[in-house]
Amino acid sequence: MDAESLPYALDLVAGSGAGLSSEKRAALRASLLLLRRDYRFERVRFWGRIQGIRGPYYIAEGLGGDRAGPRSRLYSLNCVEWSLLPPATEEMITQTAGLKGRFQGDPSYEYDPTEKKGEENERIYEEEGGPMIKEEIRLVAIIDQIDKAVGIVPRGAFVKTPLGPVHENRNFEGLSLTEAKKLNSYFHFTEPVNLKNRTLLQKADLDPSIDFLDSLEHDIPKGSWSIQLERGGSLVVLRSLLWPGLTFYHVPMTKQYGYIYVGTGEKNIDLPFML
Repeated sequence: MDAESLPYALDLVAGSGAGLSSEKRAALRASLLLLRRDYRFERVRFWGRIQGIRGPYYIAEGLGGDRAGPRSRLYSLNCVEWSLLPPATEEMITQTAGLKGRFQGDPSYEYDPTEKKGEENERIYEEEGGPMIKEEIRLVAIIDQIDKAVGIVPRGAFVKTPLGPVHENRNFEGLSLTEAKKLNSYFHFTEPVNLKNRTLLQKADLDPSIDFLDSLEHDIPKGSWSIQLERGGSLVVLRSLLWPGLTFYHVPMTKQYGYIYVGTGEKNIDLPFML
């Protein structure tokens, strides 16, 4: 959600329980605009809130010229003071893969990676002094996983230039109501996987400037997205069942769209058995 349109966008997703108090809204919007100035971001977005046991993490991200390029992510405990998070790496994701349960809400909290391992592994870690994992590292990994799995944009909202960088499409005027109700009208805003496996014949009808991402229609498990019309059909809302708390909104025939995550940072691993 862009900092400039944050109050309006939060009202659109309020039906999903993603609301904030008026005090938090005011503090958040003011601090995000200061972030853009201090860090010299081209655009700042409010990513969402991960609820911990002791308190929540408020997450923001700063964007540069290439919208598909690396993003700078920051977190705050009070919507005023922000700390920069390190970029996510494969090592971080591997280290935190076995961590389960709620976040504590304390970035300095340390997890013991041997807690849920076998006795033999525990003895090895005790002898070698196994490293502890800070919650800040787990926070980085979870944000990256959620973005890659369910961070989405409408088809045509971005264009890929011949030289590679991705920019916002100035000619994008929103999806029609008919198109907005289809899963194939929304793309994962991350490096494509399924697109690379398509044949030349399947790619023949695609526009390489806008169809350079994977659409939601091929997501696994099938049925992991819920599409609903709200406000008398003037608002389309997509909710992820795989990562409960992710809500995407789009006002058809307008440029208004965005997503927010408000949850505990836990993946619904039982979803395939629930569908």
